[in-house]
Amino acid sequence: MAADTEIEWMKLTAPELNARAEAGALVIVPVASLEQHGPHLATGVDIVCATGVALGVARKLASAGRPVVVMPCVWTGLAEHHVAFGGTVTLDFAAFSAVLKGVVRSAMRAGFKRVMLLNGHGGNAEAVAVVGGECQNEFGIAVAAGTYWHLVGDAFAPILDRQSNVMHACEAETSMMMALLPEAVRADRLPEAHGPHSTRPEGQPAAMIRRRSFKEISPSGVIGDARAASAAKGEALVETASTIIAEELTNARLWA
Repeated sequence: MAADTEIEWMKLTAPELNARAEAGALVIVPVASLEQHGPHLATGVDIVCATGVALGVARKLASAGRPVVVMPCVWTGLAEHHVAFGGTVTLDFAAFSAVLKGVVRSAMRAGFKRVMLLNGHGGNAEAVAVVGGECQNEFGIAVAAGTYWHLVGDAFAPILDRQSNVMHACEAETSMMMALLPEAVRADRLPEAHGPHSTRPEGQPAAMIRRRSFKEISPSGVIGDARAASAAKGEALVETASTIIAEELTNARLWA
């Protein structure tokens, strides 16, 4: 791929990245986690999905003539609530914050003025928002943060049959993996891939946060029902998220 059309930071040379910085390119940093995703999905789901959406967003921005570059995914986050199942890597907040700040600081020192932290793991959502604000204050550049399924609002609901948005190892995430990395899906384990449709006990308001081990909530490790998943739904979800988030990031007032 020619350098002028390449969107991945790791595939560009330092002089090419310097030129992107001079052109005012937006840096998109996918942020994820490495953790259990039920009996039927590989542990890298959040990495694959966050990266897939980030690349989709960047391609749409680039095709509209807007300079953009996508960092490699920050692959580990806050996943203590999955540790009991095994197969999970987690950081504490101090380490997570330090990693994200190091990445954003590096982008700033490379000459970039705008960064989007695009999160793909529910356990990171609040932390990513806090760190984004701290980065902006400390480094003097514009830093936005958001979780991809929060950014799309209600747009995923018409695509899905058994839920309205992303849950965990669910219809949505399984569909996206079928589209993005089908070899990571264990089709023979799909009959087991279902669980409760909420992590909250009865009476806990949606706005109240209290993390619990998923082992206590769902024996399968799944929140939702993956049995309705399909690659076609996954393609539609990625396309929808990419389109909406690209449109949101073109809003000049966001970066003013």
